[in-house]
Amino acid sequence: MAETKGNFSTPNIPAPDIFASDTPGQNIPALDITVAIPTYNGAKRLPQLLERLQAQVNTAGLRWEVLIVDNNSQDNTAEVIEHYQAVGGLGVPLRSAFEPRQGAAFARQTAIQAARGEWVGFLDDDNLPEVNWVAEAVDFGRRHGQVGAFGGRIEGCYETTPPEGFEQIKAMLAIRDHGPEVISFEPKKLRLPPAASLVIRRQAWIDCVPTEPALAGKLPGVFIQGDDYEPLLYIDKGNWQILYNPALKTYHQIARQRFEREYLLTLARGCGLSTCQLALIADDSWCRPLVALRVFVGSLRRLTAHLLHSRGKANADLAAAVQLQFHLGSLLSPLYVRRWVRLPLRLVPKE
Repeated sequence: MAETKGNFSTPNIPAPDIFASDTPGQNIPALDITVAIPTYNGAKRLPQLLERLQAQVNTAGLRWEVLIVDNNSQDNTAEVIEHYQAVGGLGVPLRSAFEPRQGAAFARQTAIQAARGEWVGFLDDDNLPEVNWVAEAVDFGRRHGQVGAFGGRIEGCYETTPPEGFEQIKAMLAIRDHGPEVISFEPKKLRLPPAASLVIRRQAWIDCVPTEPALAGKLPGVFIQGDDYEPLLYIDKGNWQILYNPALKTYHQIARQRFEREYLLTLARGCGLSTCQLALIADDSWCRPLVALRVFVGSLRRLTAHLLHSRGKANADLAAAVQLQFHLGSLLSPLYVRRWVRLPLRLVPKE
């Protein structure tokens, strides 16, 4: 995809002319899929995503809806949602829910509870799904009876040219491409799809995932990430498959400020700090301290190897610096397991 400076480069996809609305109080049967959009201050981002959903193709015969979860936004997100509802929606029911507890994990939990679909397809408000995204999600789910969740191919759509070395760290920003074949992820190794463009079997989530997350998601001043992996680990423990579907394609809009060095270092550190908490969920060992020790020793080994490989360039080279922060966060992660000690998740980044 071509890159432009100052504006996102996105595919030109026509939108249909006909709208339909969700009749209040109508007794709507169970749907095939709910497209759920958790959003915080997404007033400027939502319109483009909603227009992309309006342009979906091959949906004849599918029963689906769009559900926007307002995660306590402070801008005019609510007014944007109301506008689209007032003008007739998107050709499918457009509903909204409000989650006052800030954090993507809480917003996703609210989406699961409010969804009417057998499947819940999560899209971030800066995602632009391919025009067959809804149809592909439903079709793939129907063809794989044991799948509890699946992700797809996520291509970057950049506001400005990425920094040198970005290819080595792009997974931190949920840019993923695992090739042309369907593959199984490896939850025990914490190899999982991100929450951006993630499709969940709703009943698998309800049966397996605790209602209160240990990792809440991105918040101002919060380093610890991992909130997108936590529910997938529980779904895996419920003996559901977690797969990669290469035909499920999404474009992820990356704003220029997300390429700033401090942002990337903070993000990497936060991802690392979630390592032990996630490992404890994934591991069925009876001795949790041994799991933490294994995380510490493994992280120390990887940190040492990284320092030897970078040969003093760990801070000068952006990719090396980001990887260093991840390894440091992982090394320290046993200290931040919330069920062991009451440490605050709010950490003030270094100025």
